Amino acid sequence: MDATARRRELRQRLAGQRRALTPAQRIAAAQGLRRSLEQLPEYLTDARVAGYWASHGELPLNLVIPPLATRGQQFLLPVIGKGKCLRFAPWQSGEDVQPNRYGIPEPAAPRELLEPFQLDLVLVPLLGFDRRGHRLGHGGGYYDRSFAFLNEQVRPTEPLLVGIAYTFQELPEVGEEAWDVPLDFVATERELIDCTRPDPDPETAA
Repeated sequence: MDATARRRELRQRLAGQRRALTPAQRIAAAQGLRRSLEQLPEYLTDARVAGYWASHGELPLNLVIPPLATRGQQFLLPVIGKGKCLRFAPWQSGEDVQPNRYGIPEPAAPRELLEPFQLDLVLVPLLGFDRRGHRLGHGGGYYDRSFAFLNEQVRPTEPLLVGIAYTFQELPEVGEEAWDVPLDFVATERELIDCTRPDPDPETAA
């Protein structure tokens, strides 16, 4: 099986596992995710935090978003722009949304649109990940295109990229492509994974 076919098979399998979760499992995962993110200082302090509208079984952010407003932080949702790149619009609970070309809700009447480099922290959806920060996305390349400028900078920097995933979405290794933008962290319902740390040398890590 070639790499493209392998990625397609992985996407189908992981998407199926995600959709099969019960509402109770999703609620429990959302609670665990909030605990994991609370270990990340930037989640508690960064001014502009972008996320996503959970769809197709993605880990919901419904318990992660409300505390931001309480702390005076701004939450933003992605909006598909020209050149298949993302821009980000401030959004608060109760504001109108409308489906984009993929049926994913976006702010209906954005007051403002920010460029990716203007963000502080981005909660990134994914289908699979490994502990080095490599991400298996849905195949559209929107996040890699939008945050490609980070590959020219010393990481970690702003915006900090934090993948959001269920524990079962972890893979031993995600094959890296030249255009991939790695994650700085991954937050699951069980832990916060620092992807910027080099893998320990098994001979010296005793």
